Amino acid sequence: MPARSPANHENIPGRGSVYVVVFLAGFVGLGIELAGSRLLDPWFGNSILVWAALIGLILLYLAVGYGLGGRLADRHPRPSLLFTLAASAGLATGAVPLVARPILQRAAAVFVTYDLALLLGAFAATLLLFAPAVVLLGCVAPFAVRILLGGREDAGRTAGRVFALSTAGSLFGVFVPVLVLLPNLGTRRTFFLMGLLLAGVATAALAWQRRRRALFLAVAWLLLAVLTLLPAPPVRGGAETVFEQESAYNYLRVQRHGEELILRLNEGAGVHSVYRPGGGLADGIWDYFLLAPFFAPAPRHPEDVNSLLVLGLAAGTVVRLYTEAYGPIPIRGVELDPAIIAVGRRFFAMDQPHLTAVAGDARYVLRRDTARYDVIAVDAYRPPYIPFHLTTVEFFAETRRHLTPDGVVAVNVARTAEDDSLVMALAATMAAVFPSVFILDEPMAGFDLGNSLVVATNRPATLADFRANTADLPEPLLAEVARRARPHVRIAPTDGPVLTDDRAPIEQIVHGIVLRFLGGER
Repeated sequence: MPARSPANHENIPGRGSVYVVVFLAGFVGLGIELAGSRLLDPWFGNSILVWAALIGLILLYLAVGYGLGGRLADRHPRPSLLFTLAASAGLATGAVPLVARPILQRAAAVFVTYDLALLLGAFAATLLLFAPAVVLLGCVAPFAVRILLGGREDAGRTAGRVFALSTAGSLFGVFVPVLVLLPNLGTRRTFFLMGLLLAGVATAALAWQRRRRALFLAVAWLLLAVLTLLPAPPVRGGAETVFEQESAYNYLRVQRHGEELILRLNEGAGVHSVYRPGGGLADGIWDYFLLAPFFAPAPRHPEDVNSLLVLGLAAGTVVRLYTEAYGPIPIRGVELDPAIIAVGRRFFAMDQPHLTAVAGDARYVLRRDTARYDVIAVDAYRPPYIPFHLTTVEFFAETRRHLTPDGVVAVNVARTAEDDSLVMALAATMAAVFPSVFILDEPMAGFDLGNSLVVATNRPATLADFRANTADLPEPLLAEVARRARPHVRIAPTDGPVLTDDRAPIEQIVHGIVLRFLGGER
């Protein structure tokens, strides 16, 4: 015997309420996906692997929800159950950042051990945080179709309207969190607001039906609303943290180590900038950028360096070093995230009058720049990844067009003690564009992870040129870093893969390095 139309045994509080809930469920579903990426960024980064896992599991949870929602709707075709599921989905959404904190803290502790099994387990546990909310959201659309159809003759039109509204909500869920909520409210309150919106509408519909459960859901809604108004706790914090912020692109954290300030981004696996009020070398890969001009054909003197372009400005460590070593030469710095530029000015004394800081994508800005530079420094990777479009033949051809005749381009690349696969790929790619390419390996001093500087020259050059140019440098900073670097400079091999805009498997290369490292090949 076919199930009765729900209108025969339970009144629908206006079809509009059902449609609004469907729209909001679509909105929250996509909002969770985008806000969820920001929740994971500080701990796991935002590589394509993380995105693939996040999107794949969200789709899996939705599929489970679709099946469960359809089954429940056939057995209990009551609007009150639909609204209860929607309200529960909203509350589960708002609770995600509350439940996530202890799990993310544990995941961070596991991450630094580089234990593959524990790392994968922590990552999987973190992603499971989204399962209850997304499964419940998946129940909404099929349940709404069952509620609205009954024995109607316009079944196709009604089902189409439900899924159109769900998709329209998803469209808003793509843009509103990214453009409005996350930049202005942060991740935690974005989850709260999305959850409160859906739970509030669904609870109001239940209250209209005079359902007792509406009271309990309303109490939960009010509790979540109170939590929304409380000051957000530190994302990661720590006694050494002096500032942290979620921007449109990153989670930023400034830490103090003695008198030194350092900038960490997202998962915190690497230091992006160092500031020492007294000046001097930073004791990192930034120091070796100072030697880039001396890879050009001899003779090359410090006074020949008259301009610098930094792609990946961060908080200005390279700018400070170049200013100290070469004087106030014109410097143009490009940084994707304007919040990082603001942090550089506030905490890292990045206020040099000869620096022009530009917020934007490095390749986009470079394409529209008409100037030529003696040095182009590329320091735009987020450990251990480099944005693929800053690693290709086409990108390096663009950089070469912006070099002076004796100009050089230098790229910071990550490696392990025994695996320089990414360095070799960048070197081979740059060799397809430039006549001479060199590698300067930063001394690792017993560490398993490190960096190399890959330097390419606009005119043919040799190692003898570099040795001659750095033999008797009068500036103390340059002389010291040259002393440290000379034993670690080599001509770059050219047998690695050549990366192009069409094919640049950066993630595959990096994942291979990570897996070999975790497997003990160090």
